[in-house]
Amino acid sequence: MNDAMQPDALSIHRTLLTLDTHIDIPWPSGPDPFQDGARKVDLPKMARGGLRAGCFVAYVPQSTRAPVFETAAYTRALAMLDHINLMARMPSLVPLRLAPRADAIEAARRDNVVAIVPCVENGFAIGTDLARIAEFRARGAVYMTLTHNGHNALGDSCNPRRDLGDREVEHGGLSAFGKAAIALMNRVGMLVDVAHTARDTMLQAAEESRSPIVSSHSCVSALCDHSRNMADWQLDVIRDVKGVIQITAVSAFLKLNAKPEDVTVADFADHIDHAVRRIGIDHVGISSDFDGGGGISDWNDAAQTPNITIELAKRGYDRGALEKLWGGNFLRVMRAAEGVAG
Repeated sequence: MNDAMQPDALSIHRTLLTLDTHIDIPWPSGPDPFQDGARKVDLPKMARGGLRAGCFVAYVPQSTRAPVFETAAYTRALAMLDHINLMARMPSLVPLRLAPRADAIEAARRDNVVAIVPCVENGFAIGTDLARIAEFRARGAVYMTLTHNGHNALGDSCNPRRDLGDREVEHGGLSAFGKAAIALMNRVGMLVDVAHTARDTMLQAAEESRSPIVSSHSCVSALCDHSRNMADWQLDVIRDVKGVIQITAVSAFLKLNAKPEDVTVADFADHIDHAVRRIGIDHVGISSDFDGGGGISDWNDAAQTPNITIELAKRGYDRGALEKLWGGNFLRVMRAAEGVAG
């Protein structure tokens, strides 16, 4: 990179609506999100790194599929969503705002306020009760990942849990319940997130959903053959349904068996380059999976967020492209989901 390019990239970065579409929160307790501490994402780090918006996820781990465990997962998800909502209402040196819709995220940026965007990770949280989807959306949840590690009542995961008795394939993709869940997610305006799903589940979700699907945190198989990554034909499906894949900063998804300190923003940008060449700039975005396993050598917390913009600018991505990658594409699919709601 020449010396003139970095200041230009930094000045552009400061004016972008930078949205990280997957950030975990510690639970049931963790470092104070308003203090500069052990979390990879807290408000001081977001401010230093110019990160303007974040999808904070209520993550529930997969466990035995029995009513008592499903109820516990649902209760945890509600409590985590309530905590995320509370974050947006607490006094802070950095102004915050709950932003469960695309217009609210953009308004927060115009007002120089950090947008807090609630989400849910793992459809296990609804158990076998579709009414729980509306409860999540009522608490602002913008997307729900259909699965996590392990099959659930909605569909098959890309990572079966042998310790929970999972077979390699259980539903052959989506279950009938999973299809009904997608229909209801469409009705309430919640994005269908196919991160963690098996490939048949992802394909069937794309076919079932009336709004574009997303993968909130994945990388591409062509560069790293990991079960969590998307094959080129899956990228084509994302494009065909006008969806988006959010490339994520998980070292093992970027370089197989690599340690975080051995992976760089250049490796991250390689995955963006591949996806953009394959399916176009309108269908690719950025996520970190910070505090949930994400973090590489030079994007290890929110304060280092400008390093992504600098690397992408070095590769020739102009302001318009950076706006799409850093949130514009995700806002488009949010608006599409909002448009089919009701």
